[in-house]
Amino acid sequence: MKPWVGFVCLLLLLLRISSVLAHLFVAAALGWLLLQILGKRGWRECYLVDFTCYKPSAERQVNTEMSIYLSARTEPIIPEHSKFQWKIFLRSGLGEETSLPRFVFNDEMVATLQEARVEMEETFFATADELFARTGVTPQDIDILIVTVSTFTVTPSHASVVANHYKMKENVKTFNLSGMGCSAGVLAVNMAKALLLVNPDSYALILCTENTTVNANYPGKDRTFMLTNSLFRVGGAALLLSNKPQDAARAKLRLLHTVRVNVAADEEAYGCISVTEDDDGVYGVRLRPSLHTIAAKALTTNLAKLGPKVLPLREQLYYAYNWLCIKLLKMKVEAYVPNFKLAFQHFCVHPGGRGVISGIGKSLKLNEYDLEASRMALFRFGNTSTSGVWYEMAYLHAKGRLKVGERVLQIALGSGFKCNTAVWEVVREKHPLESSCWDECLHRYPCDTKKNYTDDFCDQWLSRVTPIETTSNDLDTNTT
Repeated sequence: MKPWVGFVCLLLLLLRISSVLAHLFVAAALGWLLLQILGKRGWRECYLVDFTCYKPSAERQVNTEMSIYLSARTEPIIPEHSKFQWKIFLRSGLGEETSLPRFVFNDEMVATLQEARVEMEETFFATADELFARTGVTPQDIDILIVTVSTFTVTPSHASVVANHYKMKENVKTFNLSGMGCSAGVLAVNMAKALLLVNPDSYALILCTENTTVNANYPGKDRTFMLTNSLFRVGGAALLLSNKPQDAARAKLRLLHTVRVNVAADEEAYGCISVTEDDDGVYGVRLRPSLHTIAAKALTTNLAKLGPKVLPLREQLYYAYNWLCIKLLKMKVEAYVPNFKLAFQHFCVHPGGRGVISGIGKSLKLNEYDLEASRMALFRFGNTSTSGVWYEMAYLHAKGRLKVGERVLQIALGSGFKCNTAVWEVVREKHPLESSCWDECLHRYPCDTKKNYTDDFCDQWLSRVTPIETTSNDLDTNTT
C-alpha cells in the first residue's frame, strides 16, 4: 500500500473522531445551558417566602365555662348532655383563650349565610393584608391563588371572592379546595408546588381556614356530633410561595418533599368524619370513635412512603430487615419504628385534639419537647383545621427555635380519610422585629395544658344554671 493512502485513512479517522467529540461537546454545552435556564427560572425550587396566622379579637375569646354555656343557649340545658360536654372540654387540650365566631355572641344566635361570609372574609383579608405588607408583594403580582375551606361553599367561589376583593389580574389561576378536611393546608402546598413547576417566575398565594359559623354549635343529642362544639375554633393562615430565584435569599423555608395518602377506598375510613344530619335531622359534623384507629393506619402508610426520601440508609436497612423477619420469615418480633428524629429537628403534628397529638407522638416516639408546638397551638387557638400546622410553625419561629439548615415535618390529617405530610428546610431565621400571632402571649408558653375543673365543679355549675334566658350583659360577665 502506498504511503499516501495510509495518510488519507488516518486523516479520515481523525476527522471522524473529532466529529463525534464535537457533537458530544455541543450536546454537553446545550445541556448545561438548558439547566442554567431552568435554574434561573426557578422550576426546580419551591420557597415559602413568608406566612401569617389569623388572631381573632379579644372579645371573641371564651373559656371552658363560657363555651358550655353558649353551646346550650339554643335548647334547655339537659344535665347529662352538658356534663358530657364538660368531659369533652376537659380532655380536649383547649385552653381558656380560644375564639368562637361572632354570631354566638348575638342575642338571636342564628348562623346565617351572611355571618358565615363575614367570618370567612375577615380571616382571609386580615391574613392576606398582613402577608402583602410584610413581603412587599402586591395582589396583582399573584399568579396562582389556592383557597381552602372545607365545610362552607359559596357561589361565586371563595377564590373568586378574594380575586374580586383585591382586583387581581385577569390571568390569575384560581383554585377552590372544598370538602378536603383538616389536611387541606398541606394538600394545598403540594398543589402549589406542582403548579409552580410548570409556571416559572410565579407567586402562589394559599389561604387556609375553616368556617366555624356553620358548625360551631351543634344543638342535638348525638354525642358523636358534640365533639365539634369542643374542638373547632376560629383561625386561618396565608402563605406566599415562590419559584423566583431572587426570593431564595429572603424566603423562610424551602419545600423538600410532600407525600399524600388517601384511604377513601376503606368504607370505615371514608365515613369516620362526615358532615351530615343526626337521627333527629339536626345538621352537624360527626366524628366516629374509629377515627384514631383510621388516623394511625393512614399515618403509617404515609410514613412508609416518606421514609425512603428522608431517613438515613441505616434506618432504612433496619426497617427492611424487620419487615422481612415479620412478613416472610414469620418471626414473632416487635415491629421496628424508624427514628424520624434522625431526619427532622422539629415536628408540627396536626392539632386535632390532645388524643391525636399524643397518639402520633407515641407512634413516632416523640418526647414532650417535640410535641410542644402542637400542644401549645391547640391550647391557645384550638383546632383551627387546615391552618393548625401553621400556628405551630409560627410558634417555633416566635420561640427562635428554627435554625438555618434544620428540617421541619408537618403532619396533617383530614376527612376522606387523608394523611398529608410536608418536609421543609429552614433557609432564614426569624427577624427580631417580625410580628407574630403569638406576640402578646408567648411569654406564658409552654404551660400546663391540664384543666383544673373537677366533677364537683361541673355539678355545681349545672345546678346553678337555669334554662336559657341570656342577654348580652350575661355574655359580657362570662367572657374571659
